[in-house]
Amino acid sequence: MYKEVIAIFDIGKTNKKFLLFDKKLKIVHEAEQKFDEILDDDGFACDDIEKIENWMKECVSDVILQKKYTIKALNFATYGASLVYLNHNGKRFTPVYNYLKPMPEDVLKGFYETYGGIEEFSRKTASPALGMLNSGLQALWFKRKKADLFNKIRVVLHFPQYLSYCFTGKIASEYTSIGCHTALWDFDSRCYHTWITKEGINLPDPIANSQIYDIDFHGQTIKTGIGIHDSSSSLVPYFEGTKEQFILISTGTWCIFMNPFNTEPLTTNQLKKDSLCYLSVQQRQVKSSRLFLGHIHDVNVEKISKHFGTEAGYYKKVKADAGMLSSLRENKDKRIYFQHSVPKDYIDLSVNPGIFQTFEEAYHHLIHDLVSLGMESLSLIIPADDKTQIVYISGGFARNEIFVKLMAAWLPGKKVYTSEIDNATALGAAMIIWENSFGKVAPAIDMGLKECKIEETISKSI
Repeated sequence: MYKEVIAIFDIGKTNKKFLLFDKKLKIVHEAEQKFDEILDDDGFACDDIEKIENWMKECVSDVILQKKYTIKALNFATYGASLVYLNHNGKRFTPVYNYLKPMPEDVLKGFYETYGGIEEFSRKTASPALGMLNSGLQALWFKRKKADLFNKIRVVLHFPQYLSYCFTGKIASEYTSIGCHTALWDFDSRCYHTWITKEGINLPDPIANSQIYDIDFHGQTIKTGIGIHDSSSSLVPYFEGTKEQFILISTGTWCIFMNPFNTEPLTTNQLKKDSLCYLSVQQRQVKSSRLFLGHIHDVNVEKISKHFGTEAGYYKKVKADAGMLSSLRENKDKRIYFQHSVPKDYIDLSVNPGIFQTFEEAYHHLIHDLVSLGMESLSLIIPADDKTQIVYISGGFARNEIFVKLMAAWLPGKKVYTSEIDNATALGAAMIIWENSFGKVAPAIDMGLKECKIEETISKSI
């Protein structure tokens, strides 16, 4: 009897992963692949979807033919803001267009005005106006710029559901892909926005993420999910791991602040400040804001390193200094790098690192300023009647001692934890179909929690 596993494809914009989880939700196999981009029919870079499709089927075939594991179930998590168009023969007949592709101005001429104006439309759909990043508007672009091809469409799928379709042949849609700055979902009425029908965009009605279909693949019956949007997938382990209300701060190149328990509608001010709402697997809004944290950090560290003559990556050796932290906390409202706002190039060239005595001092101030900016983003998702007691910090900055200590110092009324969950996105995709695949509740997982304790010197200054 081969070990039963659940297979997950975690398809990111840069890296594509294939993972196998055992019955204890431990990873027993992981493969990673990068694919060179190709050009779409307009000459713009896009994913090589044909190679991705072939690679996915090869991955599943190889596991079965090696006769080491039995794939009990299969699911998919992918980046959002991407659509796939199927013709009347059920075939994909276009590239998977890149969400970074520019949106021609004439496509949206008169569109927002028809539906109440850009501010009201954005509020209603919880989608800041982001051009092609609003995936629903990609379909509108397709209709207005490629009318002959648009007329061949039988159905429009989001990227996770298309990858599932490649294995199951089942047309499906689900809430997490619809509810991520797509401009498709009416958060007031909790259904597709009326513009979808009026423009003739054929989208399937959404169903639960726990839906599975039995497929036969090389003689094995595999229970296959319909896929999930990656941001919503990364929340699943936290929903399952705690019964209390929480906020998740997912850090990396982008820092995403997510509050699944804020039911207040988005305001115009929040939208202008890059806030939006996702939909969770429970079909609840997840109010979110974001900050280009990792990128801002990297470009400024490079400037500091150049001034002090330190090697690349030296900042990773810098330990939190209690005295510096205390001083920074006492002057928490005083920013040096970003006194008013973040400059367009993310570097304030007026700040001379020479005002600091050491790299360590300059770096502590930089992290302080980043935490200050982060608190501004965090405040956008905190409701007036906030009841959350727990904040989780995950990702790269969860390992930055200065960052987490300052963040905890700035949130004295909450318990702040760092959380290290390997491949949280893939894990979430496995957990949502676990019960329907194995007939029982998913096992408890180790969330890798560590409470952020504040030194006495910091606590006294709060």
